[in-house]
Amino acid sequence: MENKFSRRDILKSSAGFAGLGMMGHRFQEADIQAGLDLKGKVHHSACRWCYQDIPFEELVINAKKIGLQSIELTGPDEWEILKKHDMTAAIGWGKYPDGMNIPNFFNRTKNHDALVGFYEDIIPKAAKAGVKNIITFSGNRDGMSDEDGLINCKKGLQRIMKTAERYDVTISMELLNSKVNHKDYQADTTEWGAALCEMVGSDKFKLLYDIYHMQIMEGDVIATIKKYHQYISHYHTGGVPGRNEIDETQELNYAAIIRAIYDTGYKGFIGQEFIPARKDKMASLEQAVKICDI
Repeated sequence: MENKFSRRDILKSSAGFAGLGMMGHRFQEADIQAGLDLKGKVHHSACRWCYQDIPFEELVINAKKIGLQSIELTGPDEWEILKKHDMTAAIGWGKYPDGMNIPNFFNRTKNHDALVGFYEDIIPKAAKAGVKNIITFSGNRDGMSDEDGLINCKKGLQRIMKTAERYDVTISMELLNSKVNHKDYQADTTEWGAALCEMVGSDKFKLLYDIYHMQIMEGDVIATIKKYHQYISHYHTGGVPGRNEIDETQELNYAAIIRAIYDTGYKGFIGQEFIPARKDKMASLEQAVKICDI
């Protein structure tokens, strides 16, 4: 599905959706069940950018009614609104230095000084807000070998690990597919990401395993999770193909995948990152929570 804005677009302005549409807007609360009968094992979250046309506080209110505890890929301004409603951000981000985005990140040594400054600033803010993870990216290959990409990312990331360790905040590099959505992205396999974790050598650097992206790149999702779970700090969902609802219209068995994740001893959140294709987006989110509530 082609959506009006991509996550890449939103990264350019980051926290800009905190107050979107709030002026003169009356909340139109979705017709959703007030408090699903959730089992309590899974911690439920959703990515803000997938609901960008819903004013942020309205999204928070309705997500909490469904049973979510987090709206993620949010920044410091939005964390205050989440706190107001006794919610959190399972993984956060911020306004990156000019010119730096998913294709242009830690695998370029010329970016390191600016990125280190960004993370040194946002890590203490995250810790103060109770946000335990901050997202990061490799960048695109652009002719760079995977070995050189590992070395360059290691050099930059190691510079922020002392701060991450001091504040108990995990820096999580997202694994993305380079076949469909993020052509030429370097961190496109779990094996490469796990190798980087070993090279960085800190428990505060791990991977964001996006199930949608890794199904496209690797398949064998459950076996991969079992093999590499010690390197994974967070998970994202998405229907394959199309990145839409995670129901019977797509090829993955999400109940089985979520069960496998928590069988590894995982205690964190499941972040819904599908793009709702239906008009009632909150109903689609409610359905996804039910599917994943094993």
